[in-house]
Amino acid sequence: MDKALQTMIDNIPEKTGKSLDEWKVILKETSFSKHSEGVKYLKSEHGVTHGFANTIVTLSKEADKAPEDLVSAQYNGKESLKPIYEGLIKHVSSLGNDVTVTPKKESVSIIRKRQFLLIKPATKTRIDLGFKLKDKQTTGRLENSGPFGTMCTHRVRLTNETEIDEELKSWINEAYEKSI
Repeated sequence: MDKALQTMIDNIPEKTGKSLDEWKVILKETSFSKHSEGVKYLKSEHGVTHGFANTIVTLSKEADKAPEDLVSAQYNGKESLKPIYEGLIKHVSSLGNDVTVTPKKESVSIIRKRQFLLIKPATKTRIDLGFKLKDKQTTGRLENSGPFGTMCTHRVRLTNETEIDEELKSWINEAYEKSI
């Protein structure tokens, strides 16, 4: 998710009077066959501006897909990366029962009270793992956030599941601990 979209999502409650989840329920109850019908409905019946209406309808459609479907779609044609993804999920799931794994169209957010990791199959041979590690120095392996922008502070490029080593796990653990 890019910075502009995340900002838009963060502003939905303040600007529209309802959370994204509340809007999803409203749209599910009304059920539209076309994207434009949902946008028009939110604008005319609820006074939502076009930008927010478009974002809400788009994200509501993504929510209709099962999380497994979103992950499967991400790794379609990139099946060799799936063991890396599964290894990362296994580790983050062991951190505590307050971890939420949230698949999106192009990535998977790992959230505690806020997102602390982002898993994205960047190419057919590489996963980019984004971290929130404020004030952490970069190293050869722990790079600046690159294409993640401000959503993450750092990135590690993974091409093999053996790279989920103790060093990587320590950074994941640190990001988890800082996410409270």
